[in-house]
Amino acid sequence: MAHPSQLAFQDAASPIMEELLHFHDHALMIVFMISALVLYTITLMITTSLTHTNTMDAQEVEMVWTILPAIILILIALPSLRILYLMDEINNPHLTIKTLGHQWYWSYEYTDYEDLTFDSYMVPTQDLTPGTFRLLEVDNRMVVPMESPIRMLISAEDVLHSWAVPALGIKTDAIPGRLNQTTFITSHPGLFYGQCSEICGSNHSFMPIVVESTPLQYFENWSTTLLSQ
Repeated sequence: MAHPSQLAFQDAASPIMEELLHFHDHALMIVFMISALVLYTITLMITTSLTHTNTMDAQEVEMVWTILPAIILILIALPSLRILYLMDEINNPHLTIKTLGHQWYWSYEYTDYEDLTFDSYMVPTQDLTPGTFRLLEVDNRMVVPMESPIRMLISAEDVLHSWAVPALGIKTDAIPGRLNQTTFITSHPGLFYGQCSEICGSNHSFMPIVVESTPLQYFENWSTTLLSQ
């Protein structure tokens, strides 16, 4: 989860989020070099005769400021397209979970199991236990096995919602009448917090998401216990 005064992204909990962090650093360095070049050019224009017509209208200068931006765009586009392809690729998921956004809670259905469905509401502040987080904790967490490909089917029952978990690199719109699809793999056990990222009404900020990643054995015990209730 995020921390007070945090400036960077949350720690990555999935391979996709690790790729997104690497791309962010890659693009940030390009922006830094462009800013340094522009600042250096402005400094030369102020302190020297760089603005002379024979300099600024030279054919070589025009070639540089035409070719260089094209190269920069290619350096940004290629890794970006690669990540987009990886985010859309779904190969033999071990588990499929369907989530529906409601005003204002989430419901989950494990389609590979019979009758494994539940609703997930935010825990009110007065009911929180020590060590839990206000406005982020839920009564029923979405439990998934770690290091297993998970396919998410995301939709909504009433208005637009958005199922977003920053540590997993997921932010997918939940649209009434439409089934969106995404995938993720949790790389280690833990709790990963998210919230609805689409303004869906007066209680928009009160429908958090909690993904609990556990070893496969614990996940099977959890699903068996839930089915037997």
